[in-house]
Amino acid sequence: MILAGDIGGTKTNLGLFEEENGKLVRVAHKRYSGREHSGLLEVVRDFLRENPSKITAAAFGVAGPVVNNAVHATNLPWVVDGAVFTKFLGLDQVWILNDLESDAYGILLMEPGDLLTLNPGVPAPKAPRAVIAAGTGLGEAILFWTGTRYMGVATEAGHADFAPSTVEQAELWKFLKSRYEFVSVETILAGDGFKKVHEFLDPSVRHPDFDASGGDSGPEITERGLSGECPVCAAAVHMWVDIYGSEAGNLAVRTVARDGIYVAGGIAAKILPRIKDNRFVSAAIRKDKMQAFVAKIPIHVVLNEECPLIGAAFIAWKGHPGADHA
Repeated sequence: MILAGDIGGTKTNLGLFEEENGKLVRVAHKRYSGREHSGLLEVVRDFLRENPSKITAAAFGVAGPVVNNAVHATNLPWVVDGAVFTKFLGLDQVWILNDLESDAYGILLMEPGDLLTLNPGVPAPKAPRAVIAAGTGLGEAILFWTGTRYMGVATEAGHADFAPSTVEQAELWKFLKSRYEFVSVETILAGDGFKKVHEFLDPSVRHPDFDASGGDSGPEITERGLSGECPVCAAAVHMWVDIYGSEAGNLAVRTVARDGIYVAGGIAAKILPRIKDNRFVSAAIRKDKMQAFVAKIPIHVVLNEECPLIGAAFIAWKGHPGADHA
């Protein structure tokens, strides 16, 4: 039995998988609120109490930089160490992956119905693929062909500097810089970024959830924006999508990702009408001398929110391709 986990800043998904006819089949699943638990070991213990199983392989995708098969989660006060889980589960190896690395491997197992194509482009098999995912934070990764299989490479590009591409976005940068020492791309392209953009556009318009203790205004802003109930919310969503598309195009240019841009993460699916209305694609393509090049890159939205969980299960099942080159 394969144990897999997807650990983000807000939620922790655990699943059990079996191989059937050469495919992974999920047989158990549970979602936990990470902030309600002291660490991943506590969550795994609870999950296995409810689903007693002989674990034969395991892998966990965690939001944060992985060093020596361990990670200090970026948006959660957890340290996840592969050695701890190797001992706990009695295995020879437990893989710890960056969550976007898990997303990248999950994309390899997505079915046609799990993807929505925004730009068909001209696929270039075995060329690099770019993966970008906005949720509690912003993650970016690359898939490249090793000659025998795809390898996922995690990045921490969400913490790179935000680069405005319009005069209005430059004013947004100034607004945020007056509040924060650093203005990273993730400062905007994460769930709490919608409120920041909303306050920049019109600080006089406020909603009750803005002042809720520990609350996340993102869902309310996007809901009001999509319905048209609040014009400032609608403008905030539009601006946010423009910036998201631009950053996706930046990633594609930097990695020459001719075989596709894959937009994962929970936010894209929740604001799909605005992602689909050409704003995202137009912003992604608008890249100076590279416009014709980027226009040929396929762009897909990953609709299956279990993509990173499936990716972690895939690595537990097949092993990490990096081990082939160790």
